[in-house]
Amino acid sequence: MSSLETLQIDAADGVVTVTLNRPGAKNALSPQMADELTAALRALRADEAVRAIVLAGAGGDFCAGGDVKGMGSGGPRSPEQRRALMRRYRELTLALTGLDKPLVGALDGVAYGAGLSIALTADLVLVSRRVRCAMVFHRIGLVPDCGAWYTLPRVVGLQRAKELIYSAREFGADEALRMGLALEVLAPEQLLPRAQALARSLADGPALAFSLSKQALNASLQSDLTAMLDLEAAAQAIAGGSEYNADALRRFAAREPARLRWPAAPSSSANEA
Repeated sequence: MSSLETLQIDAADGVVTVTLNRPGAKNALSPQMADELTAALRALRADEAVRAIVLAGAGGDFCAGGDVKGMGSGGPRSPEQRRALMRRYRELTLALTGLDKPLVGALDGVAYGAGLSIALTADLVLVSRRVRCAMVFHRIGLVPDCGAWYTLPRVVGLQRAKELIYSAREFGADEALRMGLALEVLAPEQLLPRAQALARSLADGPALAFSLSKQALNASLQSDLTAMLDLEAAAQAIAGGSEYNADALRRFAAREPARLRWPAAPSSSANEA
């Protein structure tokens, strides 16, 4: 991944920070960025040394959505060209949702359109006080992509998802928190350090149990209770045989601190609407 042009990849202590890096375009999602991000995510999933991932944007913005300037250049696109672009977005969405490792989104500045859609695939979403979010697709006569028809109703509920998509309106940090789209609101300078702190905490936790829980939670809204109980029993049998579980039981018996320790929120974060 050393030749990436639209991303910056930084790794430390099992945590990889993937930064969308087209600040001059507010990190708009170009076809090249979509391809590079898809490839990076697949590589990170396969790398056992990677325990958690942070997704952020460079230059004070997360992602302005699809590259609208690029869409308008070169004349109208043929149906074949549009299908090729949507295949890119499909592969990117599957790479994001297929991660079996914790993914923390750090949203600053604008998170519009496909940028917001990408953020909705994160397990935990943190936003800065100055974040501006919008499902802007209807403004230019398009429909949501990167899986937002699927993810947004599951995060904010069906009626609110319809309102956000139909209106294409902008909303800020406090409303994102109230809707359950954001877990925490932070000062801009605290955003990335907090996201990385949460990711480090998760990286110290049980990778196998996280993977099993993430897969089960993602399946839960398409399953019934009986199916989930069957999945629970199978997953518990697997998790109960892990080295992490054995070490945790030993720590408990010896009255040693647990390895998984959730860091307290910074004092200036706003976690109440």
